Amino acid sequence: MQKICRRITEASWFDISILSLIIVNAIVIGFETSSGMTTRFGHYFEMFHGIVLGVFVLEAALKIMAQAPYIGRYFREGWNIFDFMIIVLSFVPFTDKYAMVARLVRVLRVVRVMTVLPELRLIIATLLKTLPSMGHIVVLLGLFLYIYAVMGFYLFSKIDPAHWGNLGAALLTLFGIMTLETWVDVMKAVLPTMPYAWIFFVSFIIVGTFMFMNLFVAVVINNLVEAKKEKPSNDALDQQELVREVREVRATLVRLESKLDNKK
Repeated sequence: MQKICRRITEASWFDISILSLIIVNAIVIGFETSSGMTTRFGHYFEMFHGIVLGVFVLEAALKIMAQAPYIGRYFREGWNIFDFMIIVLSFVPFTDKYAMVARLVRVLRVVRVMTVLPELRLIIATLLKTLPSMGHIVVLLGLFLYIYAVMGFYLFSKIDPAHWGNLGAALLTLFGIMTLETWVDVMKAVLPTMPYAWIFFVSFIIVGTFMFMNLFVAVVINNLVEAKKEKPSNDALDQQELVREVREVRATLVRLESKLDNKK
């Protein structure tokens, strides 16, 4: 039974089928945002969600049985835990005012696309790995924003108090400028009074938008390249699994030998 389950879960058609079901589920969730579609086909949508949940339960059961008799191996991988938690939450009876939570849980099923596609898992793992190294960049960016916000307050607070009247408004304005949205209008509001104010805005955009954005991209790409280099091959994974099984069998034999010695 264990071999059959492993053969099924490791087959390419199995992952393709689960991925296709997730995509169809995402489409159905999109249809549910239309009141007209929900009124006409709401009953069928609920039936479909029940089928999807049943397939996910079957998938989890097959993967757990494929690890028999060491079913705990299924929970050694974080993605499997994520899938299992979505299944558990789907069975929680959210009703009345908590019905919205049930709909949000259904949306989480769409996120399962990441657990099916290995490349997406690699990208997410890279982003999580990138967060600590981005900390220093975020601190530097915060210092940069603070300095320019204080400068903007002293330069433009009397000319354009709506955008520069206090430190909070100045920081919010600078954040909007970093997205390159309406920064021209903000600059034009102060140019008649301060003709050289363009230096402030242009320098902020060059450093704050282009340079810091490139730093973030460089860190992500660098970690992605390193993650691909560190990604173990299938042969390496099979070898590690074989070594783990040998160690477990050896430990079982030691326990049996100790029990036999005690009986003697």
